Amino acid sequence: MHKSMRKPVIGVMGGARVSSDVEKIAYELGARIAEEGWILLNGGRDAGVMRASAAGAKSKNGLTIGILPGAFKSDANPFIDIPIVTNMADARNLVNVLSSDVVVACPGSAGTITEVAMALKNGKAVILLQFDLRSMFALFVENGQLEYVDDAKECVERIKIVLRR
Repeated sequence: MHKSMRKPVIGVMGGARVSSDVEKIAYELGARIAEEGWILLNGGRDAGVMRASAAGAKSKNGLTIGILPGAFKSDANPFIDIPIVTNMADARNLVNVLSSDVVVACPGSAGTITEVAMALKNGKAVILLQFDLRSMFALFVENGQLEYVDDAKECVERIKIVLRR
């Protein structure tokens, strides 16, 4: 099929554990994607942004694809039309973004950040929907997992501290 005849695939990425406000906006986004006649693709699981965006798309009779981390179609949420089993765990995030024409990132955590980075690295357009990555990285700074240093000496000193933990 010629590219212009193919329906656009819109990847909706986001967290499995999100607030009800995020679920509402993911649902609305899924509905609007379906109204445009586009295909919704997400991580397929029965949680958070994945479930909400797929439910929104199905509320408008949209087509949904779920790229699942495990080996069982039964892991897909009930709003996924085409479950793709990968048995690839987090590595499936690359499949998510490479299969999408546009990637929308809703609030999430490290997995969503990897999808944003992979999409950008592969030349995909990325739209952040109420997902401020600066605040996301701040969470990793707060819990001591992410640090900023200015020179090699300071870096080595921080490495020593981390290794002693």
